[in-house]
Amino acid sequence: MLMSSLVLPGLLSGIALAQTTTYFAPGVPRQTAIPGDYDGQYRPRAHFSPPQNFMNDPNGFHRDGDGLWHIYYQLNPVEPVAGNQHWGHATSEDLYHWTNQKIAIWPFNSTTYVYSGSAVNDPNNTSGFFPDQDNGLVALYTIAASGGLQTQNVAYSRDGGYTFETYADNPVINVGSTQFRDPQVTWHAPTEKWVMAVAYSQEFAIEFYTSPNLVNWTAVSNFSHYGLLGLQYECPNMVEMPVEGTSNGTSETMYLLYISINPGAPLGGSVGQYFPGTFNGTHFEAVDSAFRIADFGKDNYATQFFSGVPNNERQVSMAWASNWQYTSVVPTGDTEGWRGQMSLPRYNFLRKLPQLGGWVMVSEPYNIQAVFSEELAFENDLGNSSVLADYLTVPSGALYFEANVTGLTDETLVGTLNFTFTSTISGEYVSGGTFIGTDTWMDRGHADGFENPYFTDKFSATGIYGGQGRWRISGVIDRSIIEIFVNGGEQSMTNTFYTNQPLDTVRIAANGIAEGATVSVGLWALEDTWATQANANGTVLGNTTTSGSSATSGNSTFLFH
Repeated sequence: MLMSSLVLPGLLSGIALAQTTTYFAPGVPRQTAIPGDYDGQYRPRAHFSPPQNFMNDPNGFHRDGDGLWHIYYQLNPVEPVAGNQHWGHATSEDLYHWTNQKIAIWPFNSTTYVYSGSAVNDPNNTSGFFPDQDNGLVALYTIAASGGLQTQNVAYSRDGGYTFETYADNPVINVGSTQFRDPQVTWHAPTEKWVMAVAYSQEFAIEFYTSPNLVNWTAVSNFSHYGLLGLQYECPNMVEMPVEGTSNGTSETMYLLYISINPGAPLGGSVGQYFPGTFNGTHFEAVDSAFRIADFGKDNYATQFFSGVPNNERQVSMAWASNWQYTSVVPTGDTEGWRGQMSLPRYNFLRKLPQLGGWVMVSEPYNIQAVFSEELAFENDLGNSSVLADYLTVPSGALYFEANVTGLTDETLVGTLNFTFTSTISGEYVSGGTFIGTDTWMDRGHADGFENPYFTDKFSATGIYGGQGRWRISGVIDRSIIEIFVNGGEQSMTNTFYTNQPLDTVRIAANGIAEGATVSVGLWALEDTWATQANANGTVLGNTTTSGSSATSGNSTFLFH
């Protein structure tokens, strides 16, 4: 049964008219990017974080026709706490070196907010907004009145996503609900229609709409009360992605519906879950009723996949790397003036793993080798020994590490691979590891820079050996965030942490590995991806032009082709 078939553009004339007004938050730059100081102790150097104040959910992720990656995100431009939502904007050629752009979408008054949504390229001008171009971009997002209605709205950009005009007949969907948000849109080629997934958050339902033109929407089905409910569904994403290892080398794809919940995660607060399945243009059907948690850490929420990536290619996503239980009180806001960051960009595809409940969404770092700056250690045959490295002089303070055990059999699944990152000044540390063939764990309880009853300190998840003769753990640590990947991303974990003193030493150890198995370990420093943008005062200015065609960052000018 449909939650609602009402599609009432402009039902409330006050809302439709208000969107044509020009409200801008006092003191926030309108024509250039917000400047930021990226030199703080906690600032990630290989992850995206906002120049100032508060960032949360990903919005409008897309790759444009020239291959440039765009992220938008929920931004409070005036305080390092949640609220006053705008759409911040940044661009990248490789998903690691970002240029901050000016705010893309503003609320139209001080009591109305621009909530989450998505953005799609409209090369065939199905919307009618772009009669003389093939690179138009349409954003669909929720407008939330303070304490009132949540409606779905449209804005369009003729300059590649740098500036937007609001659609005159907004809202395009208004069902009279106060808990109806986060539209995500994709093109369904077989039916030649756009498909929207949007959350009736507190009714635990994802409703699907279809449209020929991105403005006239028809409700067609819903997916409700599946998986882990928590207290509300949020930020749905439906994406078609490749299946690894299909027979005869064919290019098989499946649909995946990703739903974020908050609160109600198994560890508390916010988390994401996903459902592999099929979609016929109107109805999504999950392969089973199981819920699959996307990340076994506590700081991975509201994952969004980039539109503009062909469905037969590995999909690409990023998530907000925080948790609603404590995000507004973490120490970065008080000491450095910002809160919130994105996870690493990740490749995503489906793999059949019956021993882990069937289908698994693999999530592994996107082309992380592109930001390797130097090799710190490498051992082809470590044995039951350890590698110790000092990275005090690494400018970024960020590392990628990897440990692999090969030559395993069902009878030799013994031993551990462990890692410890330590501050030689304070003795604080972050540690973790994996038991060959089974559990992986992580402990942030010995980082002493933040205490909170919800800041869970220990994490673990159970994996199962798949019989390929190998077991692998890898990860990235970046100042105040660590991401761990098991067996190339069959399982992943994202956690923030806060130490009083920077971590500067790493030890990776193998213990109890069976005779006949081989352990290899590598450590690489990562680039400081923000350093080249800082001016003489250490400030990253972002795009200081009034156009999206070029971006001046500090003393350098980047041209987007």
